[in-house]
Amino acid sequence: MAENRKFVFVLTSSHDRPDVVAGAMQLATNMAAFDADLCFFLMDKAAMLARKGFAETLVWQTRDQFSPVADLMKTLIDELGVKFYVCASCVKHAGVTPENMIEGAEVKPGSFLGEMLMERQSLTF
Repeated sequence: MAENRKFVFVLTSSHDRPDVVAGAMQLATNMAAFDADLCFFLMDKAAMLARKGFAETLVWQTRDQFSPVADLMKTLIDELGVKFYVCASCVKHAGVTPENMIEGAEVKPGSFLGEMLMERQSLTF
């Protein structure tokens, strides 16, 4: 790739649409192979993904075409260094606390997402 492209994946689903979450994360892992600069912003129901152990509960998918969400998140965070930002307005209703937040996640306000959208292309799922 001639230039480094920057993308933010905005996720709003979790347990209600695990196949969509898995599809977004699978796309991100594929894009990382092309040296894309990636991050995720978790809001609404997707904020629950920032809780330790929650991704492991998303075992049902409408199709068996994607890897499990927990495996995809582990690859994105541990192997590819992708950051996961969690909407500050969503952490309380999602039950996310500093003690139970996944490694590599950081709470940020909506204004941070706005700032990222000025610099990155967005993909919303």
